[in-house]
Amino acid sequence: MTIAIEAQRIFRPNKHGMDFVALETIRELQKRNDDNKYFVIVAPGEDRCLEETSNLSIIELKSSNYLFWEQVALPRAIKHLGVDLLHCTSNTAPLRCSVPLVLTLHDIIYLEPRQHRSPSLYQEMGWHYRRLVVPRILKKCKKIITVSQFECNRIRHALNIPSEYITAIYNGYNTHFRQQSDINMDIVRKYIPQKDFLIFLGNTDPKKNAARTLKAYSLYLEQSLIKRPLLIADLKEEYIDSLLQQEGISDIKQYLYYPGYIANHDLATLYNAAFAFLYPSLRESFGIPMLEAMACGTPVIIGNISAMPEVAGPGALAVNPYKPEEISDMLLKLEIDSTLYQKQKEYGITRAQQFSWKKTANELVKLYHTL
Repeated sequence: MTIAIEAQRIFRPNKHGMDFVALETIRELQKRNDDNKYFVIVAPGEDRCLEETSNLSIIELKSSNYLFWEQVALPRAIKHLGVDLLHCTSNTAPLRCSVPLVLTLHDIIYLEPRQHRSPSLYQEMGWHYRRLVVPRILKKCKKIITVSQFECNRIRHALNIPSEYITAIYNGYNTHFRQQSDINMDIVRKYIPQKDFLIFLGNTDPKKNAARTLKAYSLYLEQSLIKRPLLIADLKEEYIDSLLQQEGISDIKQYLYYPGYIANHDLATLYNAAFAFLYPSLRESFGIPMLEAMACGTPVIIGNISAMPEVAGPGALAVNPYKPEEISDMLLKLEIDSTLYQKQKEYGITRAQQFSWKKTANELVKLYHTL
């Protein structure tokens, strides 16, 4: 087969979840010797993280904006290439396409009620665009892929999609996330002065639950004898200040470190150096950071809702993410109970081994050939 894969944003330097899913899956497809030919269609960017091979060609499309790139430039390129099918990897796709369409629909959060607008203009515009485009695209897809059974059921019921049109294919995680016998403290000190800190990957999306996580951290500081500092990724100081003021906990700022975006290649070292990873999200369709931390042997505290328990498994430390006191109590248990802490380290490593990008790619190729 000749397959086009839309991966518009994988060349941008500051990649996020869906970018890594597309990139790592494509790399695994590239390794296969299955006579398929792949055209990966991207927007130009500084991080050329993918190289062409005999079975994979890279097509760069330039455009002034996302909408024109996806709705005009991409369909033109597909028609010119004469491929057998198009796989769009990040929730949206062209409304008109000359070949069969496969869509990876990571979630439908943007179709669900929300508490307030996103403080990021980029996220807010993306929210409206997806609400407009996604319901119209789904009717034209030959197959819809999502990333967990939770999300599969959610999409099927919310949008009345017959079960045969949608399937779940689990994500994997990069194998550089593993236990390190020798932690590079030079990398750690780029972000925080010491080891055994707490780490939280947040952003301005309300689902990441940043305000309650900070509140839980303040409750932890009140009771902990150790008072471990908290490393926060992807949040700017002014946004953190607004949350601290909102929760009435500005006094904890001295314990916070907020370097902004953390490069993915540094995250494995930071997970290894951390005492625990806080992931009490309000809504996840999968949750790759959980697996990354678990694979490094770092205990993880997760929310007990959406797809997190499905992915993290029955042995995970799951709490009600709407109750900061539960997050704080679980963190204190980890700090006090060394037996529990060691069990969580071992459990996480074992659980993470059930997932891989190779498995993801194998399932994807099977699906391509059913079409």
